[in-house]
Amino acid sequence: MTADAPVSREPVFAISTRTVVFGAVGAALYAVLGLFSFLIPGTQSVAVRPAFALVPFFGKQFGVIAGFFTGLVGNMVIDLLQGSGLTYWNWSVANGLVGALAGLIFAYLPPIANEAVRLVAVAIGSLVATALGMLFVITDIWVQGIDFNTFLTINYLPALVANGIAVVILTPALEAIWEPLAKRTGR
Repeated sequence: MTADAPVSREPVFAISTRTVVFGAVGAALYAVLGLFSFLIPGTQSVAVRPAFALVPFFGKQFGVIAGFFTGLVGNMVIDLLQGSGLTYWNWSVANGLVGALAGLIFAYLPPIANEAVRLVAVAIGSLVATALGMLFVITDIWVQGIDFNTFLTINYLPALVANGIAVVILTPALEAIWEPLAKRTGR
C-alpha cells in the first residue's frame, strides 16, 4: 500500500465473509502447494515447505483470523494427506500463530511508500512472525516427550531456518506480485 492511499481496515480481529473466504482460499492453497515439500534429514519430521510463505502473506493481506485459519487448517490438511493424521496438532497451531502474528504485525505498521523498503519490511515482519509463532512447538516437550535440547536443535531451529528462508524470499515476492493486482481491483 502506498503512503498516499487511504487506509481503511477492518478491526484486527474482525470476522466477515471476506475473512472466511480468504482464510479458506489460503488454507486450500497452502494445503495443495504444501504437499511439495521434503524432510530435512536428522530432524523429527521437519520439512522444507516453500508454500509456508503463504501463511504470513495471508495474515498480512487479509488479517489475523484469515492468517490463523490459513496456517492451522492448511497444515492440518497437509498432515492428513501425508498420513500423519493429527499427531502433530501443535505444529498446526504454530503455523496458525505465524499467520495470526503476521496479521497483527502488519496491522500496526504504518504504510510504506518506497517499494524496496516495504518489501524488506515484509521479509522482516514475516520472519519475526515465523520465529515467534513456531515457538509454540515447545509443546513437543509434553506432546512428544522430548527434552528441551531436542526441541531446540532438532525441532525448532531446523523449522525456523527452513521456514525463515521461505518467508524471507517468497513472502516479499508474493507481496510484489499482489500489490499491483490489488491496486487494479481497488483493494
